[in-house]
Amino acid sequence: MDNVKADKTLRKRQQISSANRMMFIWVAAGSGVVGVALVVSIFLVQQLVFNEKVLARKNQTVSSLENSQKAVPELRNQIAVRNTDQALLDSRAKDSDKPLQVVIDALPDSANSAALGASLQNVLIPGTGIQLEALKVDPLDATSTEGVMTFLFSVSTDRGSIGELRNLQQRLERSIRAINVKSVLVETSVAKATMTVSGEAYYQSARKLELGTETIKP
Repeated sequence: MDNVKADKTLRKRQQISSANRMMFIWVAAGSGVVGVALVVSIFLVQQLVFNEKVLARKNQTVSSLENSQKAVPELRNQIAVRNTDQALLDSRAKDSDKPLQVVIDALPDSANSAALGASLQNVLIPGTGIQLEALKVDPLDATSTEGVMTFLFSVSTDRGSIGELRNLQQRLERSIRAINVKSVLVETSVAKATMTVSGEAYYQSARKLELGTETIKP
């Protein structure tokens, strides 16, 4: 009788132990499934967010290109109008130049110190009875202000032709090129008059427009 009870008790313990193992297996399997589902869900959300960022960038590019394309006809009309501007026509350095060349000459797209020196020496300074004594165009370096070139020149003339110094100042004022005279010093003696002028000329670095690619990181 005792043996029968012992067998029943043993079987019950075995059944309970087996049930516990099965429960553990099912819980472990369920946890694994939940973990995998969570990882997949996070991955899908990240991909969704990444795709939205890519689409947003593409939409910005398309919008920018469309706006640029829409602006082309108006820009062409404005250029056509400028090409008939009488003030620009009268200000051309050569009759063969287009009127818009005046704008380019007024504000070059690079710091060409040699061209500025040549313009001063050959175009703006020469006058009746004027003698160029010195001319200096400061080269650009790390301390130079962006878009600015400085220059200094000294000229002399006979006392009888001193009015030519005023004419020289007027030529600087009417120059096509953007020039700002900072100081003028006139010294006279019995025989001649000397004028020293310092100033600034300007340029604007060229802008480059080109299509490129951009990498969007997830």
